[in-house]
Amino acid sequence: MKLVVISSAPIVQKDGKNQLYAPYEKEMQLWAKHTNSIQFCCPIWNEDKKLLIAPISFEIAPTIELEEFDITSFSNILQAIPKALIDLYRIFKAMKKADHIHLRCPGNISLLALIVQILFPKKIKTAKYAGNWDPKAKQPLTYKLQRWILSNTFLTKNMQVLVYGDWENQTKNIKPFFTATYDEIDVQHSKYNIQRSKFTAPYRFLFVGTLSKGKQPLYAVQLVEELCKKGEKVIFDLYGEGVLRTEIEHYISQNNLSELIKLKGNQPKETILEAYQTSHFLILPSKSEGWPKVIAEAMFWGCVPIASPVSCVTYMMGNGSRGIILREKLCEDANQITEVINNQVLCQKMVSEGQSWSQQFTTNMFETEISKLLKGELI
Repeated sequence: MKLVVISSAPIVQKDGKNQLYAPYEKEMQLWAKHTNSIQFCCPIWNEDKKLLIAPISFEIAPTIELEEFDITSFSNILQAIPKALIDLYRIFKAMKKADHIHLRCPGNISLLALIVQILFPKKIKTAKYAGNWDPKAKQPLTYKLQRWILSNTFLTKNMQVLVYGDWENQTKNIKPFFTATYDEIDVQHSKYNIQRSKFTAPYRFLFVGTLSKGKQPLYAVQLVEELCKKGEKVIFDLYGEGVLRTEIEHYISQNNLSELIKLKGNQPKETILEAYQTSHFLILPSKSEGWPKVIAEAMFWGCVPIASPVSCVTYMMGNGSRGIILREKLCEDANQITEVINNQVLCQKMVSEGQSWSQQFTTNMFETEISKLLKGELI
């Protein structure tokens, strides 16, 4: 089977190696195991542009390079037209030669690919929609258009669209899906079987993600500060880098929070794993998510998530039975957390339900589902 993967996610040619965004590379290993040939149709970068990358660990066919473009202004649209035409031609050629077409959505390139795939109704296709599939979410027009094409069973045939969350009133194209990080060995290994008999002070909080406006790490800092004002003994570690680091550092300094709140920067996965295992709560006040894997990872290790109700977060957190759903009102959110902290039975219930739910989604199960998708068994 020849699989072609069409995506805005670039291949980075650095140090004489083809490299991908690290979590993407790890996932594509599983797809590659079940194909004879895998080819990427995507942009090519010669620098990482601060993207967390990893060398491609499997054989790939020569990459079909696509032109990047944006349509955020009239002048950009004019410049995008010739690039889009070139991309349409290259995408068509790639799809024509492929046995299975896999699209990564949403994005400008995936929009072109969705138009071209209409011409190949008999070919088996999959699409992973990594954004927010919530029908009520405010999204750009191009995202709405992609969702409409993906859902339309007349225009899009033989397609399984993998979306995060289980949404009502969807067409047969749409399949609820997930992203996995750990395997069954991790679940079974006694070393990792976290069983907290008690939540005791100081309560350890963590944030894992980009320090960007979309992730709202400053709100997380202010929330922990509010808990401190209420007399709770708390420690907060933030893992990740981003444009807001300087602003957060300044806030911590100005409010004398340096003993409680630490910016840890980017850290290896082993360090993050240990942080999940030794923390009580994860805070993710994000404005937008697809499948926020940090929530699933935190629950996997017995860390209770505190998150905004975006995308499929409410579904992941069992409508509040497996975590605390933020209202993004500082005092109200702090009160919610305080109530949980002071209720050991509720804490243990959240930990237990969170682990039971998240440990279903192992890489073993993920790989089995990918194998079925490639064979078209779930259509």
